[in-house]
Amino acid sequence: MKAVITVTGKDSVGIIAAVSTFCAKHGANITEITQSVLSEYFAMIMIAEIDKLSVPFADFADKLAAMGKERGLDTRAMHEDIFNTMHHI
Repeated sequence: MKAVITVTGKDSVGIIAAVSTFCAKHGANITEITQSVLSEYFAMIMIAEIDKLSVPFADFADKLAAMGKERGLDTRAMHEDIFNTMHHI
C-alpha cells in the first residue's frame, strides 16, 4: 500500500529532513519525492510505502499533520485508495 504525502508552506532549512525522519521513525518508506521552492514558498509531494507502518495509518496521518503544524507547514498524508477513488472517472 502507498500514501501520497504533501507538504506546503514557507521555505526553511530542514523540511525534507524532518518529514523523511518522521516517515522512517514510523516505518514508511519514501519511494518517490519531488519538491520545489517558488520565491519563498516550499512545495513537496512524496509517495511512500506504508505496508510496514508501526502505527495505524490514521494515527500516522494525524501525527504528520501535527508535526507540520508545529513547523508552520500544511502537511498531509492521503492513502492511495482514497486518492485513486477521488480521481476515478
